[in-house]
Amino acid sequence: MTEETELLDKIEADEVIVEVIDKNTGKMFRRNLPVRYFETTNGVVLSGETLDGKPAEINFLSDAALAKINDLFGKGPEHSPCDNKEEQG
Repeated sequence: MTEETELLDKIEADEVIVEVIDKNTGKMFRRNLPVRYFETTNGVVLSGETLDGKPAEINFLSDAALAKINDLFGKGPEHSPCDNKEEQG
């Protein structure tokens, strides 16, 4: 594995930049927020604090992570993703 590939396994930042377009005026606004950002192939985690200073976290799962979770709970496809004919029956 190359160094460049290893760096792309995760993305981390101590702040995020949010750009929004106001639906009433059409104007774009850009804000720097003190939110920790952590991304892997499983999804994105945003971490910060509430107004009370308590830790808060929001997790956005990727489609791949959701598929794995569904498989673990028995809600995945009824066939093996490997197309192993011995397992089908």
